[in-house]
Amino acid sequence: MQTLARQVLEHAAGLPEGTPLVSKELLHLGSRAAVDQVLSRLVRRGTLLRASRGMYVRPVESRYGTRAPSTVKMVEGLATQRGETIVSHGAAAANALGLTTQVPMRAVYLTSGRSRRLKLGAQTVEFRHAPIWQLILPGRVAGDVVRALAWLGPEKAGEAIGTLRSKLPPSELEEVAAARARLPTWMAQEVSALVTHG
Repeated sequence: MQTLARQVLEHAAGLPEGTPLVSKELLHLGSRAAVDQVLSRLVRRGTLLRASRGMYVRPVESRYGTRAPSTVKMVEGLATQRGETIVSHGAAAANALGLTTQVPMRAVYLTSGRSRRLKLGAQTVEFRHAPIWQLILPGRVAGDVVRALAWLGPEKAGEAIGTLRSKLPPSELEEVAAARARLPTWMAQEVSALVTHG
């Protein structure tokens, strides 16, 4: 019969890179106390990384040694596992759209879940609970536009809309404009410019 540690490692090895491992998922292998004890032992050995209390990830092994899984993969795995909507922060979206040259120093994401921090090796990833309108259109350029405008605020939104009009294809601009009813009034007014002048 396999040891519990080996069973836990085999389960972890079957998960995609960055997928969080929580003890509740492993209760088919043993009691909660036994599973928690094994997870702690595997962290001390360096076989698993502790992302936060009760959440672990398998490090990625390469020819250069082991490293933490990529932040993007961890975020995707967490969103899938928890059923949360997780999107990039407005500062990252604004940078990706060319609306600012500031490069975010920390990995910050907006989530429909609770605010929390996870540790991935030396990097801390922050998740901030956000209102539902900031989480619309996940994985879409139009959603990034909404988050970038929210981060820039009412004072800079008009100028940003002008920049985006010259950079984005009309279909993307139309998708942003179609979401006006879900946006705060100040942003809906700015986004309306995409329809009237577009």
